[in-house]
Amino acid sequence: MRREILKRLREGAYISGENIAKNLGITRTAVWKYIRNLRKAGYQINSSPRLGYRLEQAPDLLNPEEIQSGLTTHVFGRSIQYHEEAASTQYEAKRLAESNAEEGTLVVAEAQSEGRGRRDRHWVSPPGMGIYLSLILRPDLEPFNIAQIPIVMGIGICESISRVTGLQPRIKWPNDVLLEGKKVSGILVEMSAEPERVHYIILGIGINVNTPASMFPDDLRSTATSIAEVAGHPVCRRTLVQRILPNIEALYDEFKTANFEAFRERWRRWDQTIHSRVKIADASGSFVGYALDIDKDGALIVKDQKDKIRRVLAGDVTLTSELAH
Repeated sequence: MRREILKRLREGAYISGENIAKNLGITRTAVWKYIRNLRKAGYQINSSPRLGYRLEQAPDLLNPEEIQSGLTTHVFGRSIQYHEEAASTQYEAKRLAESNAEEGTLVVAEAQSEGRGRRDRHWVSPPGMGIYLSLILRPDLEPFNIAQIPIVMGIGICESISRVTGLQPRIKWPNDVLLEGKKVSGILVEMSAEPERVHYIILGIGINVNTPASMFPDDLRSTATSIAEVAGHPVCRRTLVQRILPNIEALYDEFKTANFEAFRERWRRWDQTIHSRVKIADASGSFVGYALDIDKDGALIVKDQKDKIRRVLAGDVTLTSELAH
């Protein structure tokens, strides 16, 4: 009912409580209670004894009413589980996926107490400052192909940030999104699968949107930033989510029917890794080299200090000034 009232208020003109009550089959007292609760949630609603109610301004919340208002996706975000605070949207999405939640189900939180990035690193998730979401995907693909999904999704994140803000983000392989050389967004993919069949994927996206530098721990301030810090002004999180979801849905649909080769050139447009000196760290150790390209499978091709060409499928990449060759 709250969503239906908001839908009518979004039409822009004054609407009387009597008309709302009549159209929705509720009492005027009930309408008044819904209006009161909306105001408590941060919606600025003007009221006039003769004209009724008019929505003046909506808060920058990521609840279903706000995200789905004007959302143009077919599947992504059509079902939303919203939390004012969650331990982790990844945890919640995994629980839903295990209960057979449909593809495209979105879990979003205003804050996370145990937000996670790659390799279980903590993701700073203060309330109302960033985008913390997870999507349930059920692609008919072999597990081998899943490693390419976060690379493809990085394209969508960069395109969305650019279109909404005019900024020019860059990707550090495989999927760290940077602004002015500092990390602003990360992508985490977790999968349940058999050797030849994927049961589900949880695609996690974290974006520092309006997080002030003071909220980053001391050890992250030299490597992390937010969109607002670079843009110089706050950015509407809702607008960004409404841009991201259609972008990554289109990329995902294309990826399921095409090989990764179709995305290499689009990825290079946003790349900040190729033709750079890099330090690669993985479970076997680390080495310094020169990034040459990504191949048809999305692997990073690196020439090490001994001029040996190495194919990197996973690991942490640091852009470095250390001598590569």
